[in-house]
Amino acid sequence: MRWQVDSESNRIHMAVEGSVGGTTVGLHMAADTISNGGRVLWVGLSMPNPERFPQLFSRLSLVDSSRFHALLIAGSLEKAIQSIISAASSLPSVELIVLDDWCENSGKIPKKQLQLVTKLAESVSEKIRLVLISKGSIDASGERSGSIFARAENYFTQAGFEIWTFSRSANNHTRILSMGERSVGLRIVDDGLEHMS
Repeated sequence: MRWQVDSESNRIHMAVEGSVGGTTVGLHMAADTISNGGRVLWVGLSMPNPERFPQLFSRLSLVDSSRFHALLIAGSLEKAIQSIISAASSLPSVELIVLDDWCENSGKIPKKQLQLVTKLAESVSEKIRLVLISKGSIDASGERSGSIFARAENYFTQAGFEIWTFSRSANNHTRILSMGERSVGLRIVDDGLEHMS
Protein backbone atom coordinates (compact mmCIF):
# COMPACT_ATOMS: atom_id res chain seq x y z
CA MET A 1 0.00 0.00 0.00
CA ARG A 2 1.34 3.46 -0.94
CA TRP A 3 2.59 5.47 2.05
CA GLN A 4 0.69 8.66 2.86
CA VAL A 5 1.98 11.33 5.23
CA ASP A 6 -0.14 11.22 8.37
CA SER A 7 1.59 14.01 10.30
CA GLU A 8 -0.30 17.21 11.04
CA SER A 9 2.95 19.18 11.28
CA ASN A 10 3.78 21.68 8.56
CA ARG A 11 7.34 22.23 9.81
CA ILE A 12 9.50 19.10 9.53
CA HIS A 13 13.24 18.53 9.89
CA MET A 14 14.14 15.06 8.58
CA ALA A 15 17.57 13.63 9.36
CA VAL A 16 18.60 10.83 7.03
CA GLU A 17 21.22 8.14 7.08
CA GLY A 18 23.60 8.45 4.12
CA SER A 19 22.35 7.05 0.78
CA VAL A 20 19.16 5.73 2.36
CA GLY A 21 16.61 7.51 0.17
CA GLY A 22 15.87 10.84 1.84
CA THR A 23 15.39 12.54 -1.52
CA THR A 24 12.90 9.80 -2.44
CA VAL A 25 10.83 10.68 0.65
CA GLY A 26 10.76 14.32 -0.44
CA LEU A 27 9.86 13.48 -4.04
CA HIS A 28 7.17 11.04 -2.87
CA MET A 29 5.62 13.83 -0.78
CA ALA A 30 5.94 16.20 -3.75
CA ALA A 31 4.19 13.80 -6.15
CA ASP A 32 1.33 13.32 -3.67
CA THR A 33 0.99 17.07 -3.12
CA ILE A 34 0.81 17.69 -6.87
CA SER A 35 -1.61 14.79 -7.36
CA ASN A 36 -3.90 16.49 -4.82
CA GLY A 37 -3.80 19.80 -6.73
CA GLY A 38 -0.99 21.57 -4.90
CA ARG A 39 2.22 23.19 -6.09
CA VAL A 40 5.74 22.27 -4.89
CA LEU A 41 8.91 24.33 -4.53
CA TRP A 42 12.00 22.10 -4.47
CA VAL A 43 15.36 23.52 -3.45
CA GLY A 44 18.67 21.67 -3.44
CA LEU A 45 22.32 21.71 -4.39
CA SER A 46 21.45 19.74 -7.52
CA MET A 47 18.41 18.56 -9.43
CA PRO A 48 16.84 15.26 -8.31
CA ASN A 49 18.28 12.14 -9.94
CA PRO A 50 17.22 12.20 -13.63
CA GLU A 51 16.40 8.49 -13.57
CA ARG A 52 14.54 8.47 -10.25
CA PHE A 53 12.53 11.64 -10.82
CA PRO A 54 10.48 10.33 -13.80
CA GLN A 55 9.74 7.09 -11.93
CA LEU A 56 8.27 8.96 -8.97
CA PHE A 57 6.28 11.30 -11.20
CA SER A 58 5.13 8.68 -13.73
CA ARG A 59 1.54 8.73 -12.44
CA LEU A 60 1.25 12.49 -13.02
CA SER A 61 0.35 14.15 -16.31
CA LEU A 62 2.73 16.66 -17.92
CA VAL A 63 0.34 19.44 -16.92
CA ASP A 64 0.37 18.26 -13.31
CA SER A 65 4.16 17.92 -13.32
CA SER A 66 4.45 21.59 -14.29
CA ARG A 67 3.46 22.41 -10.69
CA PHE A 68 6.90 21.19 -9.56
CA HIS A 69 9.35 24.11 -9.43
CA ALA A 70 13.02 23.36 -8.78
CA LEU A 71 15.55 25.95 -7.64
CA LEU A 72 19.25 25.36 -7.09
CA ILE A 73 21.00 26.68 -4.00
CA ALA A 74 24.04 27.40 -6.21
CA GLY A 75 26.36 28.34 -3.39
CA SER A 76 24.11 30.85 -1.62
CA LEU A 77 21.45 29.55 0.73
CA GLU A 78 20.48 33.13 1.56
CA LYS A 79 19.62 33.94 -2.07
CA ALA A 80 17.76 30.65 -2.42
CA ILE A 81 15.69 31.42 0.70
CA GLN A 82 14.81 34.88 -0.68
CA SER A 83 13.72 33.26 -3.98
CA ILE A 84 11.58 30.70 -2.15
CA ILE A 85 9.85 33.34 -0.03
CA SER A 86 9.10 35.36 -3.17
CA ALA A 87 7.85 32.32 -5.12
CA ALA A 88 5.72 31.09 -2.22
CA SER A 89 3.94 34.43 -2.04
CA SER A 90 3.50 34.95 -5.78
CA LEU A 91 2.67 31.47 -7.11
CA PRO A 92 -0.82 30.08 -6.47
CA SER A 93 -1.49 26.89 -4.50
CA VAL A 94 2.00 26.33 -3.05
CA GLU A 95 1.47 23.57 -0.49
CA LEU A 96 4.94 22.07 -0.07
CA ILE A 97 8.48 23.43 0.10
CA VAL A 98 11.35 20.93 0.28
CA LEU A 99 14.97 21.90 1.04
CA ASP A 100 17.08 18.86 0.16
CA ASP A 101 20.70 18.65 1.35
CA TRP A 102 20.62 22.32 2.34
CA CYS A 103 23.58 22.10 4.74
CA GLU A 104 26.93 20.31 5.00
CA ASN A 105 26.72 16.53 5.41
CA SER A 106 28.44 16.42 8.79
CA GLY A 107 29.44 18.56 11.73
CA LYS A 108 27.54 21.29 13.49
CA ILE A 109 25.10 23.22 11.29
CA PRO A 110 26.29 26.85 11.20
CA LYS A 111 24.14 29.33 13.13
CA LYS A 112 23.67 31.47 10.00
CA GLN A 113 22.10 28.55 8.11
CA LEU A 114 19.82 27.76 11.05
CA GLN A 115 18.71 31.39 11.14
CA LEU A 116 18.03 31.38 7.39
CA VAL A 117 15.76 28.31 7.48
CA THR A 118 14.00 29.73 10.55
CA LYS A 119 13.44 32.95 8.61
CA LEU A 120 11.94 30.86 5.79
CA ALA A 121 9.64 29.02 8.21
CA GLU A 122 8.45 32.32 9.66
CA SER A 123 8.06 34.06 6.27
CA VAL A 124 5.83 31.58 4.43
CA SER A 125 2.25 30.72 5.27
CA GLU A 126 1.74 28.23 8.10
CA LYS A 127 -0.51 26.32 5.69
CA ILE A 128 2.52 25.49 3.51
CA ARG A 129 4.38 22.37 4.63
CA LEU A 130 8.13 23.00 4.90
CA VAL A 131 10.39 19.92 4.89
CA LEU A 132 14.13 20.21 5.54
CA ILE A 133 16.15 17.12 4.55
CA SER A 134 19.72 16.79 5.82
CA LYS A 135 22.19 14.11 6.79
CA GLY A 136 21.84 13.00 10.38
CA SER A 137 24.48 12.08 12.92
CA ILE A 138 25.14 9.15 15.20
CA ASP A 139 25.32 9.16 18.99
CA ALA A 140 28.95 8.26 19.72
CA SER A 141 28.25 8.22 23.48
CA GLY A 142 25.78 5.35 23.14
CA GLU A 143 23.40 7.10 25.56
CA ARG A 144 20.51 7.30 23.07
CA SER A 145 18.72 4.49 21.31
CA GLY A 146 18.36 4.63 17.55
CA SER A 147 20.69 4.63 14.57
CA ILE A 148 20.44 8.24 13.38
CA PHE A 149 19.69 11.60 14.98
CA ALA A 150 18.91 15.09 13.74
CA ARG A 151 21.64 17.67 14.09
CA ALA A 152 20.50 20.86 15.85
CA GLU A 153 17.54 18.86 17.16
CA ASN A 154 16.91 21.15 20.15
CA TYR A 155 17.07 24.25 17.95
CA PHE A 156 14.50 22.88 15.51
CA THR A 157 12.22 21.57 18.24
CA GLN A 158 12.18 25.00 19.88
CA ALA A 159 11.46 26.56 16.48
CA GLY A 160 8.33 24.40 16.17
CA PHE A 161 9.62 21.69 13.82
CA GLU A 162 8.66 18.03 14.15
CA ILE A 163 11.80 15.87 14.04
CA TRP A 164 11.83 12.90 11.65
CA THR A 165 14.58 10.37 11.00
CA PHE A 166 14.93 8.03 8.02
CA SER A 167 17.27 5.06 8.30
CA ARG A 168 17.93 1.50 7.20
CA SER A 169 16.25 -1.32 9.08
CA ALA A 170 18.31 -4.09 10.66
CA ASN A 171 17.85 -6.28 7.56
CA ASN A 172 18.96 -3.40 5.28
CA HIS A 173 16.15 -4.16 2.80
CA THR A 174 13.58 -1.79 4.24
CA ARG A 175 13.61 1.68 5.78
CA ILE A 176 12.35 3.06 9.07
CA LEU A 177 10.72 6.48 9.08
CA SER A 178 10.35 7.86 12.59
CA MET A 179 8.03 10.86 12.95
CA GLY A 180 8.21 12.12 16.49
CA GLU A 181 7.10 9.19 18.63
CA ARG A 182 5.74 7.09 15.73
CA SER A 183 7.68 4.86 13.34
CA VAL A 184 6.67 3.09 10.13
CA GLY A 185 8.45 0.50 8.04
CA LEU A 186 8.72 1.45 4.38
CA ARG A 187 9.94 -0.19 1.20
CA ILE A 188 11.33 1.88 -1.69
CA VAL A 189 9.59 1.02 -4.97
CA ASP A 190 9.69 2.57 -8.44
CA ASP A 191 6.94 5.12 -7.81
CA GLY A 192 7.86 6.01 -4.23
CA LEU A 193 7.35 4.37 -0.86
CA GLU A 194 5.12 1.53 0.28
CA HIS A 195 4.08 0.52 3.81
CA MET A 196 5.53 -2.75 4.91
CA SER A 197 2.66 -5.18 5.53
